Amino acid sequence: MIESNLSKSFDVHKKFYDIIIEMSSRKLIQDSKFLALVLRHKPQTIGLTLDENGWADIETLLSCCQKNRKNITREELNEIVSTDNKKRYTISEDGLKIRAAQGHSIQVDLELQPQDPPPILYHGTCERFLPSIMRGGLKHQSRNYVHLSIDVQTAMNVGRRHGKPVVLEIDTQSMKNDGMLFYLAENGVWLSNDIDIKYLKVHE
Repeated sequence: MIESNLSKSFDVHKKFYDIIIEMSSRKLIQDSKFLALVLRHKPQTIGLTLDENGWADIETLLSCCQKNRKNITREELNEIVSTDNKKRYTISEDGLKIRAAQGHSIQVDLELQPQDPPPILYHGTCERFLPSIMRGGLKHQSRNYVHLSIDVQTAMNVGRRHGKPVVLEIDTQSMKNDGMLFYLAENGVWLSNDIDIKYLKVHE
């Protein structure tokens, strides 16, 4: 009888613990999406100002979040940055500032220097976008750069977010020979300006 009660008590506590963990995980995901919005696209929505290189003072960021009913602690911020599998965010060496590694629609200078890319890079999209891409090339759209991946699987995962995925191969060597520049973001994403269709082909 005692063992049975202990077992039930353990099960109740475990379920409660699992619920807390799930809620905490869900909050971190929501907070990360909110930070992406603020640090990449709309800092003004919470009264935040980024410097010319995209950096935000962390204490100011957290204060602005709190004033807009989005309570994020420094510990939660650190966890978001350290556990993000895409390394979307960078904290400065002195630990005082944060910025998005790439993906901005607002004008910022990420202080990136041109880099020599691998001979082939990949871009993930979906079937419904393919006809327009093959007519007019790859455009950066609302972002500052076209985003490119070093491997097919990563590009496939990107394309899958929008529908049935399609992966494009980018002939970076020909682009480089024609004077095009490539940049490598802090999180390993390759960046370029718009890409003409002559440098593209569908990955088989």
